[in-house]
Amino acid sequence: MAEIIDGKLLALKVKDKLKSKVVEFKNKYGRDIVLSVVLVGDNPASQVYVRNKLKATEYVGMKSLSFVLPENASENQVAETVKSLAVDKGVDGILVQLPLPKGIDERKILKLIPPEKDVDGFLAENVGKLMLGEETTVACTPFGVLTMLKENNIELSGKNAVVIGRSNIVGKPMAMLLLKENCTVTICHSKTVNLKEMCSNADILIAAIGKPLFVTADMVKPGAVVIDVGINRTEKGIVGDVDFENVKEKVSFISPVPGGVGPMTIAMLLENTYLCALRRENC
Repeated sequence: MAEIIDGKLLALKVKDKLKSKVVEFKNKYGRDIVLSVVLVGDNPASQVYVRNKLKATEYVGMKSLSFVLPENASENQVAETVKSLAVDKGVDGILVQLPLPKGIDERKILKLIPPEKDVDGFLAENVGKLMLGEETTVACTPFGVLTMLKENNIELSGKNAVVIGRSNIVGKPMAMLLLKENCTVTICHSKTVNLKEMCSNADILIAAIGKPLFVTADMVKPGAVVIDVGINRTEKGIVGDVDFENVKEKVSFISPVPGGVGPMTIAMLLENTYLCALRRENC
């Protein structure tokens, strides 16, 4: 029977540590740490995500600024909002909530964010630094997964890690982080041959493929560590990419959905905001 990795509890631990670091920052530099969030349109899920992010920002003592634009806002209007935040010396981090409405080029908008204010860790410059092993802002979800592994004292060096999914915001940076920790890393995806065999050899399995209950018990190695990044809305509610109930009987550690990676993603967004503010002061 696996030990369940409680993402909510761990996220609270991260945020509580941040509280004291934010106080120290204010005392040393005489200013607030400021995160600006840009929301375009009335996507209900995006509204919930933004609300949770702003609430968490306030919890740790940071200041949050919210810029809400209508669904029919033009690409130019969104661009001008981001440009104004980019040059605002009082803003440490900029987050543009995705997805943006149809007709707005997400890549074009994200490129307007300065790398030093990229709290999502999505920009090419920050991704490139991660690839080179340099200090940088790392995408929040992979950063959260790595923190979950380390906080549970899971040995990484020399382990065989398999990442299912090759997205730019989870799969690829996750692989780079695990490689940096001296794992032997395999990235699997929809075109992978013998996927079941690949997964069953993993000491650490990260599922980020976006398919409900895709990873079944016969795909995992006994005693493996399984982290479920998936968030899939089904008729039965929100489920992950892993068949949690059956897989948990076979592995040593497993993260649930909900209550696993999700809370950690928001916690690491705050950690990234703090790190961006610190780097701006020390540059």
